[in-house]
Amino acid sequence: MSVSAGTAGVTPDPIAAIVFDAQTIAAAVQRLAEAIVRDCAGEPVVLVGVLKGALFLISDLARSLPHTMDVTIDFIVVSSYGNADRSSGEVRLLKDTSASVEGKNVVIVEDIVDNGPTLAYLQRLLGSRNPASLRSCVLLDKPYRRSVDVRIDYTGLTAPDTFIVGYGLDYQEKYRNLPYLARLHDWVFES
Repeated sequence: MSVSAGTAGVTPDPIAAIVFDAQTIAAAVQRLAEAIVRDCAGEPVVLVGVLKGALFLISDLARSLPHTMDVTIDFIVVSSYGNADRSSGEVRLLKDTSASVEGKNVVIVEDIVDNGPTLAYLQRLLGSRNPASLRSCVLLDKPYRRSVDVRIDYTGLTAPDTFIVGYGLDYQEKYRNLPYLARLHDWVFES
């Protein structure tokens, strides 16, 4: 039940609408896994998750890959949002991968691609390290404000042109834990 902002004694529900429910997300993750298997069958693969947003996606994606597939997981941390609801456009590397990707089949696992600078930065960075192959897997493609041309090899869903939280995506580090993707009420951004 949603309660309007300002009702005394009751915490208002910040969720305005569910955009993609848990079942839709699970089906998208399964499609992504099937595409990776099709392209990388018989080859070892390194999934490089972009933290913090891709935490849930990389977990579910890795579990959706067959146990017979040689899969390792690594993480990288970059920042382009800070605590804002729009990307600053400037990408900073905060934590690098823990292992070399040279000669390996690498799949960058990203929660969302909006403007594009973050994924473009990661493709340049990891591509410069001589991987055997480099692909990009994105749960949400949001092409409406794309300012940088990026290649997305695997796309789960196309996001509407609105700010979305849940399933790893946040607003000021909140709402990542939602099992679905949702739109927030406007008053959340005003408080």
